[in-house]
Amino acid sequence: MVTQRGIEANPLKIKAIIDMKAPTYLNEVQRLTGRIAALSRFISKSAEKSLPFFKTLRKAKTFEWGTPCQLAFEELKAYLARLPLLVKPSPGDTLYLYLSVAPQAVSSVLIRGEEEK
Repeated sequence: MVTQRGIEANPLKIKAIIDMKAPTYLNEVQRLTGRIAALSRFISKSAEKSLPFFKTLRKAKTFEWGTPCQLAFEELKAYLARLPLLVKPSPGDTLYLYLSVAPQAVSSVLIRGEEEK
């Protein structure tokens, strides 16, 4: 959602994940990954954070929501509760490019440096 403050994630999409119970069926994991994809521009390292869910989808014949999935799910909910606001940088702002590389995913983010006061 575009507001005067900047670009914010749709609160209804965030609430849909935060209110979600741990998936018990494969189609619920698919729904979760779809919701994460819709918010991916706001989630730092979204592919890395979602990896346990995608591994569960890969094993489509047997559904198993194990400890790694549950921990990732709880961490994702906590992260979504404090999502950042995307704001256009002003001319002269210092910008930092952060790269994250893992064996399963690569991601990057451009961050505006703010002076400490």
